[in-house]
Amino acid sequence: MPGDEYQGPLARAYDALYAVMRDPSGDAAFYRGLAQEVGGPVLELGCGTGRVLLPIAALGVPCVGLDASPTMLAALRAKGVPPNLELVEGRMESADLGGRRFGLVICPFRAFQHLLDVPSQLATLANVRRHLAPGGTFAFDVFDPRLALLAAPPEDERLEATFMLDGVQTRRYGRVRPDRAAQILEVTFRFEPAQGAGTTTVKLRWFYRYELEHLLARAGFTDLTIHGGFDRRPWRPEGDTVVIARAP
Repeated sequence: MPGDEYQGPLARAYDALYAVMRDPSGDAAFYRGLAQEVGGPVLELGCGTGRVLLPIAALGVPCVGLDASPTMLAALRAKGVPPNLELVEGRMESADLGGRRFGLVICPFRAFQHLLDVPSQLATLANVRRHLAPGGTFAFDVFDPRLALLAAPPEDERLEATFMLDGVQTRRYGRVRPDRAAQILEVTFRFEPAQGAGTTTVKLRWFYRYELEHLLARAGFTDLTIHGGFDRRPWRPEGDTVVIARAP
């Protein structure tokens, strides 16, 4: 992820936008429940503005939030960081937390999909292994691709969400361009009206279920559970892929 993709309108709108677009999925409650089951300490890769991590820290569990975006970390700090939460700017492929080990490492809301090539994916999984306590748990989620949409001609931008930002009704539009050979989506977001205006482009690698299983096996994870949603429903294509992995 060269540069800071979240600098600009996406970071400013992030909490209000995903309160509408993501909170209904139940992902934050899922990861909070997992922290209660597994215990701490907890490391979140790609912690962003703390949408998932702050509710976990509220349990009193020692937490570390890692993110490559200084803009997103600044937004999290502005909320007030509890004493049991430490924030670190760094990349999930290479961050070194000084030999600390975590009972739970999480990578919510498709942050793993910012890893666009196999070397960065394997480097991240190796880094997770280094930071997991013996018997620790790694949990993350991605989307399973919708094949009909990938095969269709590229669409013009479409309205994806309407939400309130600073008391003003704001709209987010999105345009998606797939690179089928590289399994990468280039997604451009545009915000209206003027107070939330601007565009941001991000790239996301899509994964197929058994591709993920192969990557995790190469990284030494031998105990996998894969769900189709944050209510732990059975996995099905073209929905959420929620992975809980453990290594010896």
